[in-house]
Amino acid sequence: MQTRVTEIADRIYLLSTYIAEAGPAGFTFNQFLIDAEEPLLFHTGLRNTFPTVSEAVATVVPVDRLRWITFGHFEADECGAMNAFLAAAPDAVVAHGEVGVMVSVMDQADRMPRALRDGEVLDLGGKRVRRIDTPHVPHGWDAGLLFEETTGTLLAGDLFTRGGTFAALTAGDILEEAIAVETHMPYSAITPRTAPTIDALAALAPKTLGLMHNSAYTGDCTAALHGLAAWYRSRLESIVHD
Repeated sequence: MQTRVTEIADRIYLLSTYIAEAGPAGFTFNQFLIDAEEPLLFHTGLRNTFPTVSEAVATVVPVDRLRWITFGHFEADECGAMNAFLAAAPDAVVAHGEVGVMVSVMDQADRMPRALRDGEVLDLGGKRVRRIDTPHVPHGWDAGLLFEETTGTLLAGDLFTRGGTFAALTAGDILEEAIAVETHMPYSAITPRTAPTIDALAALAPKTLGLMHNSAYTGDCTAALHGLAAWYRSRLESIVHD
């Protein structure tokens, strides 16, 4: 098991680990490292991937320099190694949305976390990340994403999930495979708020999508997000009519 490192935008790095045993075709787990005066890690990976993910982080910045540890929602693949990173980075703080801090992180983190308001911006020194609450999109009451404003990079978590292994970067179609996965392995909480939430993300006009279980996407991000929203809207209508 190895973690590859790819720069997907200026000083924003994809850390990608393929685990062959995770499902019929295996599964890829991604983290994102923002190299700034106050380095930030979005997703920590599973607890047992800490050795390889931390080694990957160290190829960009020393692990003990990490200042912020964040994730989309409280789930093992997103924050399983949270406390291992806190132990390795003495000045690091876990930052998550207010709901997540209240219901999970306050209890589980070994150090006091920082609760981020919806729309709050962290100035990392050279990079700026904005917390965007997305309750239940794709899943989890505490769900939220980060938008790095200087590069237009949306760290979009589990949206556009696919299985297997794949290139680090793509400008090709990501919607068809994501729909196939959602159809055969439903993982999203589809509600009347799902499509509008994703359309609101499209309104950010991101230049790059950093995806948890897919290639980083450098194509028409706005169109891809609107396409995903439209599919969820039609899916909800079919569920209601059934």
